[in-house]
Amino acid sequence: MSEARRKAAPPPRRRKHWALRVLGWLAALFFLGIIGGVAAFFIIYQSTEIPDPNAEFKTNTTVVTWDNGSRAMGSFFDQNRHSVPMSQIPKHVQDAVIAAEDRSYWTNPGISPSGMVRAAWNIARGEQLQGGSTITQQYVKVMYLTQERTVSRKFQELFIATKLGRQEDKTKTLEGYLNTIYFGEGAYGISAAGQAYFGVSDPRQLSVPQAALLATVLNNPTLFDVNDPDPRTKKRIVERYKYVLDGMRQNGTITEAQEARYAKSLPDLSKQQKKSDRFKGPYGFLLDMARKELRARGFDEDEISGGGLKVVTTFNYEQQAKMIEAAQNELPEKRDNLHVGMAAVKPGTGELVAVYGGPDYLKSQLNWATTKARPGSSFKPFALAAALQDGRSIWDKFQGDSPIEVQGQKLNNEFNRDYGDVTLLKATEQSINTAFYDLVDNQMEDGPDKLVNVAEAVGIPKTKALENGRNQPSTVLGPDPYASAVDMAQAYATFAAEGKYAPLHTIKEVRGPDGKVLFSAERDLKKQVKQAIPVETARMVNYVLQDVVTKGTGNGAKELDRQVAGKTGTAGGVAVEDRAENKACDGCKEGSATLTSWWTGYTPELSTSVVYRAGKTGESDLDNYSDEPAFFGGSWPLQTWLAFMSKALDGVPKSEFVEPNEDDIAKGSPTPKYTPTTTAPPNTPTNTPPPNTPPSTPASTPPPNTPTSTPTKTKPTRTTTTPVITLPTGGPPQTSQPTETPKSPGRGQ
Repeated sequence: MSEARRKAAPPPRRRKHWALRVLGWLAALFFLGIIGGVAAFFIIYQSTEIPDPNAEFKTNTTVVTWDNGSRAMGSFFDQNRHSVPMSQIPKHVQDAVIAAEDRSYWTNPGISPSGMVRAAWNIARGEQLQGGSTITQQYVKVMYLTQERTVSRKFQELFIATKLGRQEDKTKTLEGYLNTIYFGEGAYGISAAGQAYFGVSDPRQLSVPQAALLATVLNNPTLFDVNDPDPRTKKRIVERYKYVLDGMRQNGTITEAQEARYAKSLPDLSKQQKKSDRFKGPYGFLLDMARKELRARGFDEDEISGGGLKVVTTFNYEQQAKMIEAAQNELPEKRDNLHVGMAAVKPGTGELVAVYGGPDYLKSQLNWATTKARPGSSFKPFALAAALQDGRSIWDKFQGDSPIEVQGQKLNNEFNRDYGDVTLLKATEQSINTAFYDLVDNQMEDGPDKLVNVAEAVGIPKTKALENGRNQPSTVLGPDPYASAVDMAQAYATFAAEGKYAPLHTIKEVRGPDGKVLFSAERDLKKQVKQAIPVETARMVNYVLQDVVTKGTGNGAKELDRQVAGKTGTAGGVAVEDRAENKACDGCKEGSATLTSWWTGYTPELSTSVVYRAGKTGESDLDNYSDEPAFFGGSWPLQTWLAFMSKALDGVPKSEFVEPNEDDIAKGSPTPKYTPTTTAPPNTPTNTPPPNTPPSTPASTPPPNTPTSTPTKTKPTRTTTTPVITLPTGGPPQTSQPTETPKSPGRGQ
């Protein structure tokens, strides 16, 4: 080939980089996907037909059973509905609901794009198929579809809502919604809701604040339950109520001045308002706890009240009856305004088998089993476990004399008693405060922090008060409202299960109307079961807490005649009746009252906690109910516990705790923990209350572990700590919180 022809030849083609080719294909696929998605949307949209409405809007009863799944405990069906025409629903009532649920209602196409994205994201992650629904979508779910919780049902809802939003008059849809949506209290529709909450059946008579409160609760009648005494619920209601008023102002329904005036307080509720009779008596607390857990598990109010669910709880009918009997009969002779909270948990499972929250849920919704209170010395086992994990031994010695100085404060034992240097075993057995202060605050680095870690790991719920305890010298006595009877029973159940934590629950299984399992504790909570503390640590805690029973403050529990471990607890403070005087006298009554008294005891089969409180708010002096120097946990709380446990374990084969490693206990010479016997312990009458518990008549001698030089009842000077401040558990009413600042930690026992 000539030179000229070679120069005329075209240059060779350069191949595109492989990355550019891949990017091009991806872009093409992306646009094809968009085109395909749009085409699929229009095809499905055109083929979707708006079905006939559920003409009679019949709800299906949700049945709640005991743990065997066959014996009915109650139900959540309670339908009260009365439809009214839109002409009887004034604009401010309509606007209140729109401000609460769907502020773009009049302009959106029936669906919320952001809500669709959120729903798709939840579906992709396998989470609950709810949230972000427009008023139209909510109406479609109630009137045209079932409560089925599936992906197909969710997408069907979206397409029907889109079509309904384009084809039906918005006013007609809103009218249907306002007449069918559930407002709680068994009320379906705005007319029934007005009657239930305010005694006003005609929506035209509803004021703006009343309409705003109804719009508040319809979002979640359980979360915004106006009857719930928990201050956290009240706070949620107030915040949501103000959100609704703000929306009404933005929409021009009310002025800024009206918003400010209405936001000052919630409207008064009707005195006619009451819970269904099915919640009557002590069993009402169980139904309420089950309902709250269903909501926490993601079931909405429509499903709970009318979804035809079958709910199997963890509550045992026989054990519950025995607990009610003990809580209502094994009490001091003086009972007026005396409150008992009890809870029993099955170790290793997290199942709450029995609860006593009060005598009648209809008369008071304050659940004394879930209301948090000062746990006192009941917190010491968490310090014991923290010390063991920190490399301490039960034979290590600590200061038992009183007082002890910690961070500039002088802290005392009960009755200011001296014990000398004591082992950790002895300190737990006799509940010696100064030894635990020495351990946690002086000898163990970051002791309060490690104590809180253990408490939360074994089952005490994480709260602001408990978290603040990480830096407090008094945390070992748990002076602030850290725990409830349910919490303590759960935490000690973890010890009984050799350190294995299982999440607390009241719901065993939920099935839909078609029999499909929607929730199973055995299946769905399996991943949350964990080894909270080492097995050997738990075994040593069990070993030491058995000493509390055999030789210490809980010796009355020996009458159960099987291996028992447990801990007493009392917490002092200023009784609510004395707080004004205490403030005037600059703290002269600081710590003079017993505000809570505990006994939490367990066997390998069952963990049960009992707490006593007094007064309307639970902040009155318990000492007025006892003829002893103070209302100790080893007295009536233990006796009430014994009355339940002796019957609860009747016929149950005796089992024993596994002993710790011999090397860990060989340093001392501990006495045997348990000797089977068919007779009562020495010096214990067989037909009288157990030791350390007062009879119904005044005692002639002081209880064990109190100074023999105190022949008559003289109130010790007790102090509390400076406060730094809840599935099925609640919180205290606002009035039950301390109203003034105590100056120093409380006592033990």
